[in-house]
Amino acid sequence: MLEARVLDKLAEIVGKENIATEVQDMICYGYDATQMEFLPDAVVHPANSAEVSQILALANREKFPVFPRGAGSGFTGGALPKGGGIVLVTTRMNRILRIDTDNLVAEVEPGVVTEAFQMEVEKLGLFYPPDPASLKFSTLGGNVAECAGGPRAVKYGVTKDFVMGLEVVLPTGEVIRTGGETVKGVVGYDLTKLICGSEGTLGVITKIIFKLLPYPDSKKTMLTVFDSIDGAARAVSTIIKGKIIPTTLEFMDHATLTCVERRFNLGLPAEGRAVLLIEVDGDRDLIEKQAEQIHALIKPLGLVQFRVAKDAAESEELWRVRRLVSPSLRDVNPDKFNEDIVVPRSRVPDVIRRIEQIQQRHEIPIVNFGHAGDGNIHVNIMIDKSVPGQIEKAHEAIKEVFQAALDLGGTMSGEHGVGLAKQPFIPMELTADQIGAMRAIKRALDPNNVLNPGKMLPVE
Repeated sequence: MLEARVLDKLAEIVGKENIATEVQDMICYGYDATQMEFLPDAVVHPANSAEVSQILALANREKFPVFPRGAGSGFTGGALPKGGGIVLVTTRMNRILRIDTDNLVAEVEPGVVTEAFQMEVEKLGLFYPPDPASLKFSTLGGNVAECAGGPRAVKYGVTKDFVMGLEVVLPTGEVIRTGGETVKGVVGYDLTKLICGSEGTLGVITKIIFKLLPYPDSKKTMLTVFDSIDGAARAVSTIIKGKIIPTTLEFMDHATLTCVERRFNLGLPAEGRAVLLIEVDGDRDLIEKQAEQIHALIKPLGLVQFRVAKDAAESEELWRVRRLVSPSLRDVNPDKFNEDIVVPRSRVPDVIRRIEQIQQRHEIPIVNFGHAGDGNIHVNIMIDKSVPGQIEKAHEAIKEVFQAALDLGGTMSGEHGVGLAKQPFIPMELTADQIGAMRAIKRALDPNNVLNPGKMLPVE
């Protein structure tokens, strides 16, 4: 518990109205999209980098932990206040500071909601591509801290590919700027990329400079159904070998299709065993030609159905198949563990087969969907926590799923981060020397281990 004098000092920094210490006010800041909950000692809402700096300087003097948090939509517990301390919420810093249409950059504060930012730049004919599933409520600071991805990553990349510079408050309270607004710049270490994906363990992000693109002229959406997983996976490689890089290549396996069809009766063909939702964007004439090329390329690969949206309304209807997946999963079992492994594109069928064997061995349903274009599969282990032994089965299955991804040259986290949920499995992927190097960076920047302690690295 924090002493009263420390709480008083925090109130002086952010204002009494911007600190919460009552249990009923703090509960919602002690959980995220995981099934873990930890109650903080206090919740503070700073308004700027100066206040963040003072909070962290105080934390170093008084030796209490600080847990940065955006919207709390993370899937691995990266913002959870395990062990107590204060949650530092960045949502008051929610201004779009400027959008530069000459240089195609924007400067924002970390509390700006992702979709709101996208809509503002699109009004000016510009484009910010990263599109995590949580974009309607997740914040840009959280996106940077987790290096969020999304369906459009196959063509455009992930959040770090659009971050040009940052304002960051270091764990000891110093405020620094990294990167800048130039496309080129190689003076010193690339601290911008170091902070991206560091899950709030190396600094608190208070401003972000993003690269923007011109908004694509048009887009075309296709729903393709295959008679096998192998056919769908070969289609991904075939399309890219055909010199077409789609905006999205979303994958759904047979278990996913069964869930969606059972609940929503969308008329998907019964012989379908896998779906690819494909979208291309760019010049109108070019994407018409690309849609025809895609159809010709994948037709010999066990294609059962090929539907092309004629307009925006039909495109939205095709996307419904993908968007209805999550609400359908609860029909399988009431509880789930959502993991996001990545393998090379060509190994997607191999990892799905390995997961099917894991499912049979543990006798628990596993539903798979995700971003086939970059090999990022969301593995949903569906259980009923009220049934004795199912949680233990799920944890063992998760470990085996991670091992399957690693065996196939992949990774156990593509866009959800590590946080607390994947922390026990880190030594499966990283060597002792790799972990040691990362610990050295953490110790150098955070000598008192006050900023988001216990995350990202194995507990010593």
